[in-house]
Amino acid sequence: MAELLWLILPALAAVGSGILSYCVMQARLEVALAKEREDLAESRAACDAQKRTMNDTIRAVEEGTRRKALDEFLGDLRVEERRYTRERKMLFMNRKSLVLEERMYFRNIPLSNWVEHELPVEEGVDMDQLVRSVAIFSARALPSASPKLLNGAA
Repeated sequence: MAELLWLILPALAAVGSGILSYCVMQARLEVALAKEREDLAESRAACDAQKRTMNDTIRAVEEGTRRKALDEFLGDLRVEERRYTRERKMLFMNRKSLVLEERMYFRNIPLSNWVEHELPVEEGVDMDQLVRSVAIFSARALPSASPKLLNGAA
C-alpha cells in the first residue's frame, strides 16, 4: 500500500499544481482582458469626443463660409435711384408729381428694369418721407439687406 501511495501522491500533486496554475493563469488573463477593455473604452470615448468636436468645427466652418459668401453677394448688390419732379398741365390746372425710379444691380449687371412710381406732391410735404414710403428696394421693404447696400446713386 505504501508503494501505491508513493505512486499516486506525486500524480495528485502534479494534477493539483496544474489546476492551481490554471486558475492563477485564468485570473491573470481576466485582469489583462479587463485592462485591454478599459483602454479600448477610453480610446473609443476619445475618438467619439474628437469626432463630435470635428463635426462641430466642420459645421461652424461651413456656416461661416456660407455667411461670408452671402455677405459678399449682398455687398455686390446695390440700388440705383433717380428722382425728379414732373408737371402736367391739364386745362386750367397744374399738377406737380414726384417721379421715383429704382433699379437693382448686381455689380454692374442690372437685375431689374427701372421701376417707376409717380406720387402727387402737395405743398409742404416732406419729399424724403414720401419717397421712403413708396420705395420698393428700400431698407423698410428689404429688412434683410443692410442700409449701406441700399444706398445707390441718387
